[in-house]
Amino acid sequence: MKCLHCGANIPDDQVICPECGAEVQIVPDYNPLDDVLTREVKGSVEGATRQIRSGDIRRYNNRRGASAQNVNSTRVMSQGELDRIRVERRAGARRAGEQNRGGSRNTGGMRNTGRTSRSTGGMQSSGSPRNTGNVRQSRDTAGRQRDDRRRQQQIKKREAAKKRRRNLLITLFLLLVLIGVGIYVAYQNSYTGVMRKGYSALQSGDYEQAESYFNRAIVKDESRAEAYTGLSEIYVEQNDLDSAESVFLSALETQPTNADLYQAAIDFYMDTEQMDKISPLLADCEDATVLNAVSDYVSAAPAFSLEEGTYSEVQEVTISCSTGGTIYFTTDGTDPTASSEEYREPILLQDEGKVEIRAISVNDKDIPSVVASVKYTIEFPIESAPAVNPATGQYTEPTQITITVPDGYTAYYTMDGTTPTSESEKYTGPIDMPENSQIIFNAVLVNNNNGKTTDVTTRNYITRTE
Repeated sequence: MKCLHCGANIPDDQVICPECGAEVQIVPDYNPLDDVLTREVKGSVEGATRQIRSGDIRRYNNRRGASAQNVNSTRVMSQGELDRIRVERRAGARRAGEQNRGGSRNTGGMRNTGRTSRSTGGMQSSGSPRNTGNVRQSRDTAGRQRDDRRRQQQIKKREAAKKRRRNLLITLFLLLVLIGVGIYVAYQNSYTGVMRKGYSALQSGDYEQAESYFNRAIVKDESRAEAYTGLSEIYVEQNDLDSAESVFLSALETQPTNADLYQAAIDFYMDTEQMDKISPLLADCEDATVLNAVSDYVSAAPAFSLEEGTYSEVQEVTISCSTGGTIYFTTDGTDPTASSEEYREPILLQDEGKVEIRAISVNDKDIPSVVASVKYTIEFPIESAPAVNPATGQYTEPTQITITVPDGYTAYYTMDGTTPTSESEKYTGPIDMPENSQIIFNAVLVNNNNGKTTDVTTRNYITRTE
């Protein structure tokens, strides 16, 4: 049979469990008398003093009828019989315990189906009371054993839960490690990862390796400007600004609408103090979106109020710029710089001849515009030969010679036939014709602004005053 407390196998000749030491409760087959006996034992345990007597049993059986008596009912043992059985059980338990400690635990016994074997070998004496103290002790021991088993089961459950949690945490950790490794590998091969490797190689002076990484980044995403900047920095480190510039110019040929690439090129010019190249770069851009994105760097070329051409009068020229800034100009045909004359008021064209005005504007970021230029020609009109009166002829009376002088001119004359110049006699008013003589009178006009001389007017005069 099996122990009801620990489940260990109990040999048939043992009445004490070799494992836990609990007494085997030998129960007879069911008999209505059992209920009476149970109540009597309970009463005894609780402090009752009356024991079960054979007369009680006979009265109970008489009520049930003789035919109702169970032939298999057991008798109540005497106290001496119970003590002897307990001694034998304890001796058997000790022997079994020694065998078990030697490693021969019996595990092959039949499973207990829930009912223990009833003892039919001997009837308990109906006149002897049961030992309720031992029953109570047995019950206490059984209760403690149940509590111990319960605690052991709880401990095992907690240990199992801890193990499951530990395994789960290990699994999660390994999963996170795998994910982290995957993310790291993906990052190393991403555009950002390759760029980081490129700059690391650049900082260590390995230009060839850096160029390889930056080119890989361009292959991954040619629209991003960082890789082009990295390539340009390789050449900058080697003082090759032309090659650095060509990186951006070549890329812009294939991506003329890439605003980020234009911004990167502008940053390169700013960092290398080549601001004069920014405006020509933007002047070639035809994309309005790009120009709007880099509007802070746009420095428009100046505009002139007077169209290019030829003029016969004194002219006034004003210069303006749509993006503001400071305007500088020259009139000798050279390119202006920030060191040239600053435009403050209109330019007056009062000298005859050709003149070329060149101008630039410089914005708040010190970026000069492209050079704007315009050419003008000033040609003042020349009067024809001066009008001289009187006409050529012979005169018998005193006569005065007059020259018509237009505004802006001065008249000069001679009376000996020579060609007059600005060094000749200046005409200030009517001239008396000499008496009784023959003269050749020549007169010219000289422009007061440009000094040009008109054609000569000639008159022959003969005077006879007899």
